[in-house]
Amino acid sequence: MTLNPSRWSFRSQCLAGFAACVALVGFAIFSQFQWGLQPCPLCIFQRIAFAALGVVLLVAGLHAPRGAGGRMAYGLVALVPALVGAGIAARHVWLTHLPADEVPACGPPLSFMMEANPLTDVIRQVLTGSGECANVDWTFLGLSMPAWSLLWFILLALLVLSAAFRRG
Repeated sequence: MTLNPSRWSFRSQCLAGFAACVALVGFAIFSQFQWGLQPCPLCIFQRIAFAALGVVLLVAGLHAPRGAGGRMAYGLVALVPALVGAGIAARHVWLTHLPADEVPACGPPLSFMMEANPLTDVIRQVLTGSGECANVDWTFLGLSMPAWSLLWFILLALLVLSAAFRRG
């Protein structure tokens, strides 16, 4: 088997994407519990997006429809959490690059917001970000964790598009 993903079967591409999502969420959980890096609300939403994308890719890989219509349908469904996650990660990266005097004030913890507010208000509050979301506690090769998340969401979206819309 070649390392060129465009030559892999739809099933192989989806299962590889699922494995990447599992590894990314696993790394996030490892860094939280092993290194003590507490996730901010935007980090938690990115984990949810990776998990949702992983579930869609797992189902698509296990089903492996033969027709182009089925592959396209799975591709479009998988594209939703990939794009939502990319949007959240892009917002997070933007917050990390704000000057200190423009960073929004820190808000209450996500658990408190979930208990005290309706879900729509919590989502709106989280997506506006807070001061804790602007902190960069970890970098690798010069990129923060939100930047790596954004890169992975883009790569997985490209994988999804490649799997869903290629010929044959």
